Amino acid sequence: MALTDEQIERYSRHIILESVGGAGQERLLSSKVLIVGIGGLGAPAALYLAAAGIGTIGLVDGDEVEVTNLQRQVIHHTSDVGGRKVDSAREKIQAINPGVAVQVHDIWARADNIRHVIKDYDFVIDGTDSFAAKYLINDACYFERIPFSHAGILQFAGQLMTVVPGQTACYRCVFQRPPSPGSIPSCGQAGVLGVVAGVIGSLQATEAVKYFLGIGDLLTDSLLTYDALAMRFRRVHVGRNPKCALCGGNPEITELVDVERVVCNREGCKCRE
Repeated sequence: MALTDEQIERYSRHIILESVGGAGQERLLSSKVLIVGIGGLGAPAALYLAAAGIGTIGLVDGDEVEVTNLQRQVIHHTSDVGGRKVDSAREKIQAINPGVAVQVHDIWARADNIRHVIKDYDFVIDGTDSFAAKYLINDACYFERIPFSHAGILQFAGQLMTVVPGQTACYRCVFQRPPSPGSIPSCGQAGVLGVVAGVIGSLQATEAVKYFLGIGDLLTDSLLTYDALAMRFRRVHVGRNPKCALCGGNPEITELVDVERVVCNREGCKCRE
């Protein structure tokens, strides 16, 4: 595809980068990214991917905007409270970049629908806040051979890694099974510093852009952790587990299964995970 004059002007700061150029921007414009979870992580990722000119952005979220979301989910505004998250996010993406095609999936990711959704995309951003969803995304991406960026945040910390199925360590290679119910609090129970979501979600968007451009070192076979209080990043090598239940030599997981979701037990709490 040939860039239009408007696109050349809009993406000029990309195009002048030697490792991007016009050809790289064309690759971004022809790419498709699915964001699962339009919350603290998915919000900044969506905004930056839209600004970067990702041609198609898919949004998966079955929730509505609540006042408590606004402290960190920067794609949603006060006027959006009570509305659907996918609709709120679509509006902001198209306001930033009308040239981006937005596909909305107003659903919760489940074993019976996720593969059907992700199969049409080139890269997936895991912006979910539950272990059940993270294992589901990992497994679905492995079966569909679609690379994805995993991330998680809690209180003042965050972590992320990039997975290229069949080539690098998967989420289960590093975290073999979900933690026992109640062993790790949710953001609704323990809290989270809003800007931490911005840092980690933006890094997820960076990984997607690098993947499409074929530049730099992806966070494959690596877990990057972030401590906001110490302002410290740490990159830890993680290799493929030959005994991984999903991608190991003798896999035990051969189809998608919904992992039991842990529900917050606080009286009156609206946390779903």
